[in-house]
Amino acid sequence: MTHAQVVRAKARLDRLDWYPRPVGIRHVRLLTAPWFFRLPWLRRFDGYALHWTILVRDASPPDDLVVHELCHVWQMQHRPIAMPLSYLRLGYERNPYEREANAAVEMTR
Repeated sequence: MTHAQVVRAKARLDRLDWYPRPVGIRHVRLLTAPWFFRLPWLRRFDGYALHWTILVRDASPPDDLVVHELCHVWQMQHRPIAMPLSYLRLGYERNPYEREANAAVEMTR
């Protein structure tokens, strides 16, 4: 069963027409993994998106965080190689996928 926060986040992202297909959530899992965020290079984050999994630091993450991370899942559904590799090429601060996920939160509030 899909987590209720993921369903709510999808409803928000479905208002945007940025990609050819809406974000698919059938296989997306939302997992609480505080241990993951103890890794030195991840301490500053509260959420992290993998292709079909959203990891969050806290058991009750803000809806905006789930929207942000689900937007990354959506990006990876359409650009499965380019999106993750962009962080190696551009870093975090200058990454257009980060700007897009931030904009998705703001535009769907």
